[in-house]
Amino acid sequence: MIGNIERVSVGIPGFDSLIEGGFKKDSINLVAGSAGSGKTIFAMHFLVDGLEKNEACLYITFEGKKKKIYEDMSEFGWDLEKYEKKEKFVFMEYTPEQVKKVLVEGGGTIEAIIEQHKIKRLVIDSITSFALLYQDELTKKESALALFELINNWNCTALLTSQATYSDRGEISAALDFEVDGIIYLYHIKKGGLRKRGIEIIKMRGTKIPEKTFSLDITSKGIRINTKEVVAI
Repeated sequence: MIGNIERVSVGIPGFDSLIEGGFKKDSINLVAGSAGSGKTIFAMHFLVDGLEKNEACLYITFEGKKKKIYEDMSEFGWDLEKYEKKEKFVFMEYTPEQVKKVLVEGGGTIEAIIEQHKIKRLVIDSITSFALLYQDELTKKESALALFELINNWNCTALLTSQATYSDRGEISAALDFEVDGIIYLYHIKKGGLRKRGIEIIKMRGTKIPEKTFSLDITSKGIRINTKEVVAI
């Protein structure tokens, strides 16, 4: 806890120090980026950090398959199956339509699992598919607010992933980014035949954030951030 704000560490070397020790407890945060930028790895860092502290965690995916994700994450030394057997980690393959039904039911199966396992950390990967269910912006915003209200009622710290979109003017945005507490962008940009990775914290309520884009690497142990190297994206 820093000051009067309780923080939840993310577990990525170099990151927590950029946001005064971690996410605000029970906040909803968004990490966005293009394909291959490291969104799922970022989210798994957050969950594994909780699992190592004996906190129950829930991972909801709209696109991934359990076997493939478990294999991919094992490359970083993360044994998710071990935590699942201990009933500390819950993996749910959901369709966006099923989450839409959850909103109608006011929590449904997800809420029951959160209460049963006393979930402290929640990841939804990726929220883009859910947002695509709604054609007009008003309905999309109303549904997003309903989802965020549910998450707030669940009393867990949440991290959503989203595909980033770029405008003709080079501006970046992400699905459902208007009401979250924190927004993080991951960059994987090609320049001069080489790809450069970077991370930028756009928004973090109640937190002083740096106005810089830092260098990021994906290593055999996951994401590493070099806070001494500022990159131009």
